[in-house]
Amino acid sequence: MNIGFDAKRAFHNGTGLGHYSRTLLHSLSEYYPEHQYYLFNPTLPGSFEVRGNNIHEVLPNGFLNKTFSSAWRSSWVKKDLQKLKIDLYHGLSHEIPVGIQKTGIKTVVTIHDLIHERYPEQYNAIDVKIYSKKFRYACLHADQIIAISKQTKKDIVEFYKTPEEKITVCYQSCNPAFAMTVSEEDKNKIRQQYGLPEQFFLSVGSIIERKNLLNICKAMFLLRNELDIPLVVIGDGGKYKQQVKDYIKQNGLEKRIIFLSENQSAKSSESFKSAVDFPAIYQLATAMIYPSFFEGFGIPVVEALWSKLPVITSNVSCLPEAGGNGAYYVNPASAEEIAAGMKKIYSDKHFAEALIEKGWQYAQNFAPQKCAASVMDVYKSVW
Repeated sequence: MNIGFDAKRAFHNGTGLGHYSRTLLHSLSEYYPEHQYYLFNPTLPGSFEVRGNNIHEVLPNGFLNKTFSSAWRSSWVKKDLQKLKIDLYHGLSHEIPVGIQKTGIKTVVTIHDLIHERYPEQYNAIDVKIYSKKFRYACLHADQIIAISKQTKKDIVEFYKTPEEKITVCYQSCNPAFAMTVSEEDKNKIRQQYGLPEQFFLSVGSIIERKNLLNICKAMFLLRNELDIPLVVIGDGGKYKQQVKDYIKQNGLEKRIIFLSENQSAKSSESFKSAVDFPAIYQLATAMIYPSFFEGFGIPVVEALWSKLPVITSNVSCLPEAGGNGAYYVNPASAEEIAAGMKKIYSDKHFAEALIEKGWQYAQNFAPQKCAASVMDVYKSVW
């Protein structure tokens, strides 16, 4: 097959959608080399590379396509798909080109979450309308839909009334680098480069309301006289981040909460921006703290399991799907429960080791080959 992909996020996105795209593309290329993979990238330069012998980057051609690259991506790309004899097109992040169903090219779309439908107040009203229109169109016209969790499948059925049989749950994997043990020498280099403490809890993700950093900080306040271990935060945000910082200042936690993304070394490091250094940072940490209120999947949980890092996460949404029996679950609204989990993992080494072993075993469900196989099965079902 000649398989085309909307590769905007693969080349330009450093968060979950980008990681999903790159990991899947590399896995498909490696485990299914008999196919050709065409990555449609609307603009240069990209912040990330996606390479392989059977991977071909396709850029907009001609003045109009280059000037109006968004229109090329969302509709005009159909001409290029036909010219390259694309058999199947996969929208990796919620969208397919308008009118593609008229070309005879089969389509698959991945829906990561419908958070904008469930929590519209957390988004700009115009963005909610745009997202809803694009997502609904893709779900209506794609031949098959991939949901990255049972929670997301349930939401697609609930909000868009899409037939269940049109939706397949295909779990995502993470960068295989998280499963590789980083040498002590390299870990020490990373520790020195970013000024990381000897022990620390870790929080990774955009600093937005549903990711719940404020309650993690409240847990840190509850533990201030019991545990002398800081929290390292990777991620950035706007209004909500300022709210968190205000709480930190009001409660004298400035030395206990480290915003690593504000570190000068991190700001100037390409290997930090591209997450190349993250496996080492994970393996230096004491535990991952990820008590999100709602996720499409929660990839930092899987990254932590692969890294043999204990995980504290939420007992709601899809997080139990991501963590299985290898995570410690809490009510995300309870700073007390989060604090109890942090104290338990820090002070009970036997418990932490048992959690790590269970987590590693459960992580095998998200092995790149297994995840690529589930997606390839969807392709074969429509082609």
